[in-house]
Amino acid sequence: MQTVWFFEDVNLFKILCPHKFKAYKSTHEFDAYKKKDYIYFEEDSANKVYLIEKGKVKIGYYTEAGDEVVKAILTRGELFGEKAILGELKRDEFAQSVDNNTSICPIGVQTMHDLMRDNQTFSFKVYKFIGLKFKKLERRLQLLLFKDAKTRLMEFLDELCNEYGYDCKETGDHVIKHPYTQKDIASLIGTSRPTLNVLLNELKEENFLDFSRKEIRIYKKTA
Repeated sequence: MQTVWFFEDVNLFKILCPHKFKAYKSTHEFDAYKKKDYIYFEEDSANKVYLIEKGKVKIGYYTEAGDEVVKAILTRGELFGEKAILGELKRDEFAQSVDNNTSICPIGVQTMHDLMRDNQTFSFKVYKFIGLKFKKLERRLQLLLFKDAKTRLMEFLDELCNEYGYDCKETGDHVIKHPYTQKDIASLIGTSRPTLNVLLNELKEENFLDFSRKEIRIYKKTA
């Protein structure tokens, strides 16, 4: 059994990675992970925050019954482990690579605090991101608790449109080129992969969309 909250891609890598700051560039390295490798476990010391250079990372925890609760599947440019900045001493979640070629930029908490102290704009962006993340968590929880699977899928498609979509000049359709597998999407909307497949095929039969492995095409509405 899985439950998921999704955080939209925020592309923080471009502004937060220490490679962008001369004083830290020479001593900064990236860590590589394969699929199913853990970046950290629950109860690990919270002494770093992490940025995704490439790949995908699953954030979650396990209930007392042993069920995995997936809070997010994050992609390139996103930050995780950020509660360490606010004083968290031990992790209350796990972080696991879900790609075979995931590259992570680890940033020590003290380095982050130094960067935030020395750069007001940088500090503002970090705190704004953390606040936005909490708001999205609340919105996602409400969505999963009070809306059915089809409604959750439709709202997720709206989010994908905003993040990865563009209008096709030839047809006027909205094309979404996204980084998620069907398994990812099913997890992100809190349903099973077979149920997701049924819902997508229903929307296809209704001539609302077409889909392939990495692309969803939402047809232009006609009068």
